[in-house]
Amino acid sequence: MIYLQLFLAFLQVGFFSFGGGLAALPLIEKAVVDNYQWLGNGEFIELITISELSPGPIGINAATFTGFKVGAIFGSFAATTAFCLPSVFLVFLVFHFISSYRRNTYVKGFLRGLRPSVIVLMSIAGFSIAEKGIDDWFSVIIAIVVFFFIYRKKTDPILLLFLAGLSGLIWYRG
Repeated sequence: MIYLQLFLAFLQVGFFSFGGGLAALPLIEKAVVDNYQWLGNGEFIELITISELSPGPIGINAATFTGFKVGAIFGSFAATTAFCLPSVFLVFLVFHFISSYRRNTYVKGFLRGLRPSVIVLMSIAGFSIAEKGIDDWFSVIIAIVVFFFIYRKKTDPILLLFLAGLSGLIWYRG
Protein backbone atom coordinates (compact mmCIF):
# COMPACT_ATOMS: atom_id res chain seq x y z
CA MET A 1 0.00 0.00 0.00
CA ILE A 2 2.84 2.42 0.82
CA TYR A 3 4.31 1.97 -2.67
CA LEU A 4 1.00 2.90 -4.25
CA GLN A 5 0.71 5.96 -1.98
CA LEU A 6 4.25 7.03 -2.90
CA PHE A 7 3.54 6.46 -6.57
CA LEU A 8 0.28 8.43 -6.57
CA ALA A 9 1.67 11.28 -4.44
CA PHE A 10 4.70 11.82 -6.67
CA LEU A 11 2.69 11.27 -9.86
CA GLN A 12 0.47 14.16 -8.77
CA VAL A 13 3.50 16.30 -7.93
CA GLY A 14 5.04 15.42 -11.29
CA PHE A 15 1.92 16.44 -13.20
CA PHE A 16 1.51 19.81 -11.49
CA SER A 17 5.09 21.00 -10.92
CA PHE A 18 5.65 23.19 -13.93
CA GLY A 19 8.97 24.98 -13.80
CA GLY A 20 11.29 22.23 -12.66
CA GLY A 21 12.41 20.83 -9.36
CA LEU A 22 12.45 24.08 -7.41
CA ALA A 23 8.88 24.79 -8.44
CA ALA A 24 7.99 21.25 -7.32
CA LEU A 25 9.28 21.74 -3.77
CA PRO A 26 6.10 23.34 -2.36
CA LEU A 27 4.07 20.48 -3.84
CA ILE A 28 6.48 17.87 -2.51
CA GLU A 29 6.38 19.53 0.91
CA LYS A 30 2.57 19.50 0.92
CA ALA A 31 2.53 15.80 0.03
CA VAL A 32 5.30 14.46 2.25
CA VAL A 33 5.00 16.79 5.27
CA ASP A 34 1.38 17.93 5.36
CA ASN A 35 -0.68 15.19 3.72
CA TYR A 36 1.15 11.95 4.54
CA GLN A 37 3.45 13.08 7.39
CA TRP A 38 6.27 10.95 5.97
CA LEU A 39 8.70 13.71 6.98
CA GLY A 40 8.71 16.45 9.59
CA ASN A 41 9.60 20.07 8.77
CA GLY A 42 13.21 19.61 9.88
CA GLU A 43 13.57 16.40 7.89
CA PHE A 44 12.16 18.17 4.83
CA ILE A 45 14.79 20.91 5.10
CA GLU A 46 17.45 18.19 5.39
CA LEU A 47 15.92 16.45 2.36
CA ILE A 48 16.23 19.65 0.33
CA THR A 49 19.81 20.13 1.46
CA ILE A 50 20.78 16.58 0.52
CA SER A 51 18.87 16.82 -2.77
CA GLU A 52 20.62 20.07 -3.65
CA LEU A 53 24.06 18.73 -2.79
CA SER A 54 23.54 15.48 -4.73
CA PRO A 55 24.13 15.30 -8.47
CA GLY A 56 20.97 15.51 -10.54
CA PRO A 57 17.73 17.46 -10.48
CA ILE A 58 16.52 18.48 -7.03
CA GLY A 59 12.95 17.27 -7.59
CA ILE A 60 14.02 13.81 -8.69
CA ASN A 61 16.50 13.58 -5.82
CA ALA A 62 13.79 14.62 -3.37
CA ALA A 63 11.44 11.95 -4.72
CA THR A 64 14.19 9.32 -4.58
CA PHE A 65 15.24 10.16 -1.03
CA THR A 66 11.65 10.38 0.24
CA GLY A 67 10.79 7.08 -1.39
CA PHE A 68 13.84 5.45 0.15
CA LYS A 69 13.04 6.76 3.63
CA VAL A 70 9.44 5.59 3.42
CA GLY A 71 9.78 2.36 1.45
CA ALA A 72 13.46 1.49 0.94
CA ILE A 73 14.57 0.56 -2.60
CA PHE A 74 11.08 -0.16 -3.96
CA GLY A 75 9.73 3.05 -2.43
CA SER A 76 12.56 4.96 -4.03
CA PHE A 77 11.79 3.39 -7.40
CA ALA A 78 8.04 4.08 -7.08
CA ALA A 79 8.46 7.74 -6.11
CA THR A 80 11.15 8.50 -8.69
CA THR A 81 9.33 6.76 -11.53
CA ALA A 82 6.06 8.49 -10.69
CA PHE A 83 7.73 11.89 -10.48
CA CYS A 84 9.39 11.45 -13.90
CA LEU A 85 6.51 9.87 -15.84
CA PRO A 86 4.44 13.04 -16.31
CA SER A 87 7.51 14.95 -17.52
CA VAL A 88 8.35 12.33 -20.11
CA PHE A 89 4.75 12.21 -21.31
CA LEU A 90 4.29 15.99 -21.33
CA VAL A 91 7.63 16.70 -23.02
CA PHE A 92 6.71 14.46 -25.94
CA LEU A 93 3.23 15.94 -26.13
CA VAL A 94 4.36 19.57 -25.81
CA PHE A 95 7.24 19.10 -28.24
CA HIS A 96 4.83 17.81 -30.86
CA PHE A 97 2.34 20.60 -30.17
CA ILE A 98 4.88 23.43 -30.07
CA SER A 99 6.68 22.17 -33.15
CA SER A 100 3.42 22.38 -35.05
CA TYR A 101 2.17 25.68 -33.60
CA ARG A 102 5.25 27.55 -32.37
CA ARG A 103 4.49 30.62 -34.47
CA ASN A 104 0.88 30.80 -33.27
CA THR A 105 0.27 33.97 -31.24
CA TYR A 106 -2.02 32.14 -28.79
CA VAL A 107 0.62 29.53 -28.04
CA LYS A 108 3.26 32.25 -27.62
CA GLY A 109 0.94 34.19 -25.32
CA PHE A 110 0.11 31.12 -23.25
CA LEU A 111 3.78 30.23 -22.76
CA ARG A 112 4.63 33.81 -21.89
CA GLY A 113 1.79 33.85 -19.37
CA LEU A 114 3.20 30.76 -17.64
CA ARG A 115 6.51 32.47 -16.85
CA PRO A 116 5.30 34.62 -13.93
CA SER A 117 3.54 31.64 -12.35
CA VAL A 118 6.69 29.56 -12.51
CA ILE A 119 8.67 32.40 -10.93
CA VAL A 120 6.10 32.63 -8.13
CA LEU A 121 6.26 28.87 -7.48
CA MET A 122 10.04 29.03 -7.26
CA SER A 123 9.84 32.08 -4.97
CA ILE A 124 7.35 30.36 -2.67
CA ALA A 125 9.69 27.38 -2.42
CA GLY A 126 12.55 29.70 -1.52
CA PHE A 127 10.56 31.60 1.09
CA SER A 128 9.20 28.41 2.63
CA ILE A 129 12.68 26.92 2.91
CA ALA A 130 14.12 30.18 4.27
CA GLU A 131 11.35 30.54 6.81
CA LYS A 132 12.01 27.08 8.24
CA GLY A 133 15.74 26.80 7.67
CA ILE A 134 17.12 30.24 8.56
CA ASP A 135 16.44 30.26 12.25
CA ASP A 136 19.22 32.23 13.96
CA TRP A 137 21.40 35.24 13.25
CA PHE A 138 24.38 33.17 12.06
CA SER A 139 22.27 31.40 9.43
CA VAL A 140 20.97 34.84 8.32
CA ILE A 141 24.57 35.99 7.85
CA ILE A 142 25.42 32.85 5.86
CA ALA A 143 22.34 33.35 3.67
CA ILE A 144 23.18 37.00 2.97
CA VAL A 145 26.83 36.26 2.20
CA VAL A 146 25.98 33.34 -0.09
CA PHE A 147 23.29 35.38 -1.87
CA PHE A 148 25.72 38.25 -2.42
CA PHE A 149 28.47 36.04 -3.81
CA ILE A 150 26.16 34.10 -6.11
CA TYR A 151 24.08 37.05 -7.30
CA ARG A 152 26.71 39.78 -7.52
CA LYS A 153 30.04 38.00 -7.90
CA LYS A 154 28.77 34.94 -9.84
CA THR A 155 30.74 32.66 -7.51
CA ASP A 156 30.45 28.91 -7.98
CA PRO A 157 27.49 27.72 -5.86
CA ILE A 158 29.17 24.38 -5.07
CA LEU A 159 32.14 26.21 -3.55
CA LEU A 160 29.79 28.39 -1.50
CA LEU A 161 27.81 25.35 -0.31
CA PHE A 162 31.04 23.75 0.81
CA LEU A 163 32.19 26.92 2.59
CA ALA A 164 28.77 27.38 4.22
CA GLY A 165 28.90 23.78 5.44
CA LEU A 166 32.37 24.36 6.86
CA SER A 167 31.16 27.55 8.56
CA GLY A 168 28.28 25.63 10.09
CA LEU A 169 30.59 22.87 11.21
CA ILE A 170 32.81 25.40 12.98
CA TRP A 171 30.01 27.57 14.41
CA TYR A 172 27.54 24.87 15.47
CA ARG A 173 30.03 22.19 16.56
CA GLY A 174 29.20 22.63 20.18
